This record gives sequence, C-alpha cells and structure tokens, in this order.
Amino acid sequence: MPHYGHRLQFGTFVTPVNAPPTAAIARAQLSERLGYDLVTFQDHPYQPSFLDTWTLMTWVAAQTERIHIAPNVLNLPLRPPAVTARAAASLDLLSGGRFDLGLGAGGFWDAIDAMGGRRLTPGQAVDALSEGIDVIRGIWNTGERAPLRIPGDYYHLDGAKRGPAPMHPIPIWIGAYKPRMLRLTGRKADGWLPSLAYFQPGGLRAGNDAIDQAATDAGRDPREIRRLLNIGGRFGTGSAGGTAPTARSAPLRDGGQLSGPSSQWVEQLLPLVVEEGIGTLILMGDDPGTLQQFAEEVAPALREAVERELGVDSTVERTVRNSIALAKRRDGIDYDSVPDSLRDTVVEPGDLDFPRVRSTYMRGGSPGLVFRVGTVEQVVDALAFARRHPDAPLAIRSGGHGISGRSTNDGGIVIDLSKLNAIEVLDEATRRVRLQPGARWMDVAAALAEHGWALSSGDYGGVGVGGLATAGGIGWLVREHGLTIDHLRAVEIVLADGRVVRASDDENAELFWAVRGAGANFGIVVSFEFEVDAVGEVGWAQLAFDASDTAGFLERWGAAVETAPRDLTSFLIMGGPRPGQPAVAQVLAVVDSADPETIVDRLQPLADTAPLVDQSVQLMPYAAVMANAQGGDHDGRGEPTSRSGLLEHITPEFAEAATRMLETGAVYFFQIRSVGGAVSDVDPDATAYAHRSANFSVVAFGSRRERLDEVWDELSEHFDGLYLSFETDRRAERLDDAFPPATLARLRALKRQYDPDHVFRDNFAVGQAALTT
Repeated sequence: MPHYGHRLQFGTFVTPVNAPPTAAIARAQLSERLGYDLVTFQDHPYQPSFLDTWTLMTWVAAQTERIHIAPNVLNLPLRPPAVTARAAASLDLLSGGRFDLGLGAGGFWDAIDAMGGRRLTPGQAVDALSEGIDVIRGIWNTGERAPLRIPGDYYHLDGAKRGPAPMHPIPIWIGAYKPRMLRLTGRKADGWLPSLAYFQPGGLRAGNDAIDQAATDAGRDPREIRRLLNIGGRFGTGSAGGTAPTARSAPLRDGGQLSGPSSQWVEQLLPLVVEEGIGTLILMGDDPGTLQQFAEEVAPALREAVERELGVDSTVERTVRNSIALAKRRDGIDYDSVPDSLRDTVVEPGDLDFPRVRSTYMRGGSPGLVFRVGTVEQVVDALAFARRHPDAPLAIRSGGHGISGRSTNDGGIVIDLSKLNAIEVLDEATRRVRLQPGARWMDVAAALAEHGWALSSGDYGGVGVGGLATAGGIGWLVREHGLTIDHLRAVEIVLADGRVVRASDDENAELFWAVRGAGANFGIVVSFEFEVDAVGEVGWAQLAFDASDTAGFLERWGAAVETAPRDLTSFLIMGGPRPGQPAVAQVLAVVDSADPETIVDRLQPLADTAPLVDQSVQLMPYAAVMANAQGGDHDGRGEPTSRSGLLEHITPEFAEAATRMLETGAVYFFQIRSVGGAVSDVDPDATAYAHRSANFSVVAFGSRRERLDEVWDELSEHFDGLYLSFETDRRAERLDDAFPPATLARLRALKRQYDPDHVFRDNFAVGQAALTT
C-alpha cells in the first residue's frame, strides 16, 4: 500500500469521565503540553458516567491554545446534522480553527432508542450518515447563496439558512469497518478513523483497498482521504533487538495491542505508516505516564524512521484537492505550477475559504486564484506566477475595501496582502513609523494613539493602508495635516520584474514621486514609512440638516468650510429624494482641538447653514473616530458604480447642477469631502497627485452605470480632476481627468521604464493602452 502523502500526526483518545469532571480537561491540557497534534473524545450521550462530549470539547477548546479537538466519533443519530454543522463551525471559529469532526453511524441502538433516537438497521444507518454528511457540508457551504434543500429520507431540509462557515476546512472522518461504511468513506469522507484492536490480520489493508476503490469509482483521488488509527498498548521492559526499525519489523500482539519498550513500539508502528498509509496515530488511554513516554520516545523516533524509509519530510502535508474543488478551477490558470513557497497561501474557487476572499467590501467577485501572502518573498513569488499568466486579470488587495472595485476580479489572480499588517514605530523623536499594506487604518490609529500621534487616513477604519496610501488619502485631518501621501517618507516596493527596491526622495526619487498618487501602476508596496503628527483629542460632530433648499445649503456649507480655520475638516452626505419627505443632509466634522470653546466656535458656521434636525458633538481620541469598521469577512455583491470629481469651489452653478442630479433619483449616495488647506501647500509637481488646488472631492454612487454616467457627465464642466479611489468609470478619458497632461506624460514614461509589459494593467493603468470599458 503506497503512502498517501499526509503529514504524520499524533493524537490522544481521552475518556470523558465525570470522576472528577476536571480529569478529562487535565488530560487534554497534558496532551497539548506534550506536543500532540490532536485530542479526541468518545461520544456516548446515553452513558450517565460520561460528560457530554460536545460540552466537554467546547470547554477543552477554551482551556487550550494549539491542539486540535475532535469527537472519536460523534453519535450522529442523537445529534441532528444541521445543528451539528452549526455547532462544529461555531466551535471551530471560537477555537481559532482547531476543530475536526469524526462521525459514526450509530450502534448501541437500544440505548439510542431509549434516548429518543430513531432505531435504524445497519443499512439505514449508513444511508442516514450519508445524508447527514450532505447536510453538514451544505450548511458550511456559505459560498452557495440559495437556501439549503435536501429531500432526504432521514434528514429533510427545506430552505435552511447556510452558515456560519468554519474558520478552516473542517475534515469529516468516519469510523467505519463494514463494506458499506467503507464505501461511504471512499465516496464522501475526508478521513477514515477505525481502531486497530477491531481488525483481524489483513483487515486494515482490506479496508484501505475498499476505500481506495470507492474513491476512484467516485472520481476522487484516494489521497484526499486521511487514514487515522486508534491504537493502544502497554509499555514494558526488554529489548527489541537494538537495530534500526524497518517497515517489516516486529508484529503486533494479538488484539492489536502494542507492547514492549518504546523502541519496540516504533518497530510495531512503522509498517502501519509506511505500508498501510496511516497518517494519524491516536493513542488510547488516560495514563499520564504512557502519554508522556509515547510523546517523548515513540513519536520522534517514529518520525525519523518514517523519513528514513520513505525519504520524505514527515512534517509536510502534500495537499490533494478533491474532485469537486478541481472542477471549479478556472480556465487560463496553471494551478499545478504554483510554487511550493505559495502552497499554504492559495485559495481556489473550490476551497472552503473561497467565500471569505472572493468579494470585497462593495463588490462581488469570482477570482480564479487568491494568494494570501504573508511575507515579502511570497509577494515576489505570487507576482512571478501572475507574470506567467498575462491574460488573467490581476488584482492587488490590501484591506479589500476599495470603492473603485479593483481588489477582486472574475477568473483572474488576486494577491491579498491582508496578512502583511505590521505596525512599527521606527523613531519616537521624529514620529517615524512603518506600516505594512494589509494593516487597517483603525488599527493604525489605535497604535499611534498610544504615543499621542495620528495620521490622516480616510474616513473608514476598515480600509487597508496599501490602496489609500498609494492614491492620496483624504481623511478627517486633511485640511490641517494634508493627504496621507504627504506624510510618506519612503516605501519598499516589489516591482513588476520582481525586484524589491526602496524609494524615497533620495533613492529612486522618480519612482517615489509616482507612488504618491499612482502607485498601483508601478508595483506592490510592501511597507510604508510615514512621519506622523502629534494629535490629541478632537471634536467629533455629527449634524443633520433640513436641506430642502438643497442648492442653497450646498453653497452655504461649502463657503463655511472654505473660510474655516484649517483645524476643521468636514464631509457632507446626501441621498436620493424621499417621496413626501424633506431632503436631509448629514454633515460630519472633525476639529483638531481638545478645547470645547474652540470646537463650538469652529462648528457654529456649519450649524448656521440650514435648520438642524439632529446633532451630536463629542470630545474623543482620533482613534475612536476611526474605530467605525465592522468585523467579519467582506461579502460584497454586484459591482460598485461610482463617479468622482475634484472641485475648486461650490459655486451656485455647481450647487444647482448637483441638486438636479439628486432629483433624478439616479444617485443613492452623494458625498462631498473638504480638501484644500494643507493639501494646497504642496507643489502640484511634487507628487503624482497633482490637483492640489481643489477644495472639495465629490463622489456619487448609482445603481445603474449608464444612468449614473449620463447625469454625472452633465456635471463634468465643473470639475478639475478626479480622485482615483472613488472612480469606477473605465473610459479612457478618465486618465486625462485624473492626471494633468504633464503628469500623465511623466507617468507614462515611468510606466515604460518600470512596467513595460503592463503587468499592473487592471487599476487605472497609465500605459498607452489606457483603460477599457
């Protein structure tokens, strides 16, 4: 029997006795301290001397940190599979991805019947288990949006809600011995979990053969199925011969019990791994001394013997995706050529984690491959893989918020930087910090607040550093402290050809110029060095106005913001018309002062622009203002449609045109952000963000692209530039809006130098090919 390629693991099988209740917990904690990979518990809900296994596993998860936990095996007839699926996913999430699921078809039918379970024949029990597996996997499959319907004979679901999804792909292992159960294992399971003591000579190999045949008949690779084995025995004295064990060493005693000194155990176990393909050995028993001796003397020696026999690293898992996952691969991507350095980062369309990474905050996506990289070296390797696929769309994702919608794609490659999220203080005296692109701005704000610092960085804490810090950064402190990019002092960037270089005013200065405003064109920034500001508590105002006189209100608000001292920054939000109700405008403002009188003085001109219908003004840390992001995975749907423009002044003409646009109903979200102030102090030629004279950034969202473009284009005469992060229109003329002619020419020359093959082509590419619809 060939080896199945699984990493060799070791586990324990602890009795869930209630004598005392803490005994099983202590054995689980000991298992973790001794280095076991897994602790398992039998499940007999009808046994009054046992603790409930599910409750026990939950408590063990809370009392441990690393070890995986599993039932060995769960009595499904007494645990409805839909509820079991949610319980399993919940425990996996709560434990940080440490739960695995062993299932059994039943047995002990008198006891099950006494507990209210349904008595089944052996054949019925197998069929019920098969349906139960479908239910469990269906509940976990949150990538399928339709409610779960399974018209089973034993488990009938009619529109059950799916979810939650587990943190990691929970394997389903089956305890099986009889032919039908073995065939079910081959068709549907992720692992086979029998006990050695129940086998006659040759039984283990026969079981493997039956599973392999059933897997092959079902179109599966037998290597998809991990082989686990419960073992037991007693250590004794004596000698096993003193020679290095081989795969054909000492046989086991009758009843499958191991015996003798540790070296003899190694001899007895080696053939099970090398010849029978066992990947996980689970030691049955509660004696602490036996658990310790096995962990310290048997496990490491067995690893060495296996590696010597097989010539492979027994700590490496050679993952085999199942046939369902393989069928979901997208054309045009050579999945088999993914280098070993990226194997642990890959998420494919058929993987359990795919629903977590397919979409962004506002956009639904269906990429063909996502690399969740965690090192600069992995970024380099992922980019090299992408270069070998020039026809596949390429998206670079930091936080996955990107309103422009280019952090995911359909059928292409995504390099996800969210695990590159370090926040580091480099120099207290100069307030110099290093941020990685996957850090979220709310986390950055919290870390800087510990030093009394802040960095103006958009208005939503869930945004990742990478996208914003290469485009501009219009945030709550922008009028006083400038754009986020204005505080950037250096970057480390992976270029299109895979080189990793540093760029600053002194090194690769022209590249550094380009990164600040058009960075997505030139590489993947893997770290940013910023010089941040000293900022204490700020005034945070949330005001709501009756904006029935919409044009007049917009004009008055704009004038109040433009003439305000720079320590005030304000954003305005309006929506579409509401039948029978007056227009309402939300005005948000930050005053960079801890003095209540100053805060009131700055806000009063805003309060005078229209009748107030609601107000809230608070004194709080800047970090608290930025702590406004929701947790969880992004689950955007559809495709965002937004338009952006930069505006010198809110003139009467613009205010009237904006009012007419809102009245059409084509826009459901309309925002104006104040800019100006410190932003205009920077020379327009100093960065690729060149429209420094604008006092306002305007953005509108619509549900229909064609209609939004139609009404927005009527406003175009009022704009001088656009802000890339809020623009989804891919018509070629948007490049001319984004960059003045001299800036665009300079960027194109740099594009030819740094990215002649247009590797970075899917995010406002400045090459002559420009944008496509």
